Amino acid sequence: MASFALPPAYAGAQTFHFGDSPEMADDLLALVTAGAKTATCGALRDFPEGSPSRPVVGRRDVVLDGQGRPAAVIETMEVTIRRFDEMDEQFAFDEGEGFRTLKYWREGHRAYWERNGGWSADMELICERFKLVEVLPRD
Repeated sequence: MASFALPPAYAGAQTFHFGDSPEMADDLLALVTAGAKTATCGALRDFPEGSPSRPVVGRRDVVLDGQGRPAAVIETMEVTIRRFDEMDEQFAFDEGEGFRTLKYWREGHRAYWERNGGWSADMELICERFKLVEVLPRD
């Protein structure tokens, strides 16, 4: 992924992209900018305590598109830790993906983590709720 300059207002912000491919990054970003995706989660093992990539309530992060361009700014509203098998319908709905059901969420996220470091029903997840602050212009 190419590297692009951040807007001056967000020069010190953490950056990240959703998913594990450029296509997934763009698809999930589109859900964020449409207002359908207001939550996300990751394997806790990938966000060690003190890691700059770990979500922090009140922090604004820059979401990158599939080409690595700054595309949106989100603000973290809530961070919780829960197990995969403790996920609920509301969080699955708020992730905004697919049919927005817990069944769809479980299937898609299990496949994702099987591709990315392993999956288990009792794996711990770091769950984040966020709000869209700004959609950034992209050339």
